[in-house]
Amino acid sequence: MNKYFVHQSSYIDDNTSIGEGTKIWHFCHILSGTKIGNNCVIGQNVMIGPDVVIGNNCKIQNNVSIYKGVILEDDVFCGPSCVFTNVINPRAFIERKNEFKTTILRKGSTIGANATIVCGNTIGRYALIGAGAVVTHDVIDYALMLGIPARRTGWVCKCGVTLQEKDSVLICKSCGNQYSLIKNNLEVIIEK
Repeated sequence: MNKYFVHQSSYIDDNTSIGEGTKIWHFCHILSGTKIGNNCVIGQNVMIGPDVVIGNNCKIQNNVSIYKGVILEDDVFCGPSCVFTNVINPRAFIERKNEFKTTILRKGSTIGANATIVCGNTIGRYALIGAGAVVTHDVIDYALMLGIPARRTGWVCKCGVTLQEKDSVLICKSCGNQYSLIKNNLEVIIEK
């Protein structure tokens, strides 16, 4: 007996691995070679694969396609209708499957609704990509990225709250975590 849930309208290809406690909702398709961790939530109308790796505790909202070359580490959130690519210069009449680029979403990162992640980039730990943003380059840990193309406009706490900078120390008003800004990178000082 499966230790995960799959809605009857969804398709799970052979040679997939789905972790305990994961829920796959309406009209999804999980392609061959895909590995999904424990306690994930896969929303309606999601396509994953082939050969995609998704960590534990990830949430993928409705209408998201995750293509070969995309890797989600643990605790990643993909907002509704966010977009991933896997080829830089696609053409309908030229096959470029040997040119797929790897895109990595590090632990705890969040992709907002309708944001686009151009392939070949890494999204740092706990970074937050705002709704509708277009990511065209790597994103550092804890960065708040907004706009087209996405630019860092601030920092976010591990809990997702925007941090206010004061004297190179950032304190989260919500959870109390403290960070130090060193050479344009955020480092944890105190984690509550």
